Amino acid sequence: MKKIFVSCSLIVLVVACVIAQERKTPSKAALERGSEIYISTCIACHQSNGEGVPGLNPPLVKTSHVLGDKTKLIQIMLKGMDEAVVINDITYTTPMPSFEQLTDQQIADVLNYVRNSFGNKAAVISVGQIKAERLKLLN
Repeated sequence: MKKIFVSCSLIVLVVACVIAQERKTPSKAALERGSEIYISTCIACHQSNGEGVPGLNPPLVKTSHVLGDKTKLIQIMLKGMDEAVVINDITYTTPMPSFEQLTDQQIADVLNYVRNSFGNKAAVISVGQIKAERLKLLN
């Protein structure tokens, strides 16, 4: 009976640690790193306010592309996007290049910055999620 109790306790501890690691909001340091990456790689197209350029580069402000499916957003960063997208009844046609040259940490930081700036609030994307999506592209 004691072994079962110890085993169950260990399982509960592991689950609690995993849950605690999945942060709901990014750290201040992660947001600062993400801001630097945004300024150096994203601002020319998506602008300093995240509103993009109508008809050319889509906004990052409160859109389902940013706040929705994390894996889709990660894949866009890794593969780029070469298709028109309609946001708020405006069609955006400029292709987005791949940013696969960025490290997993850099991609996580910039995506967390975008998902938690410009009035956005979304759960954190982990480095592990970036790694997993990058592996999918290799297979």
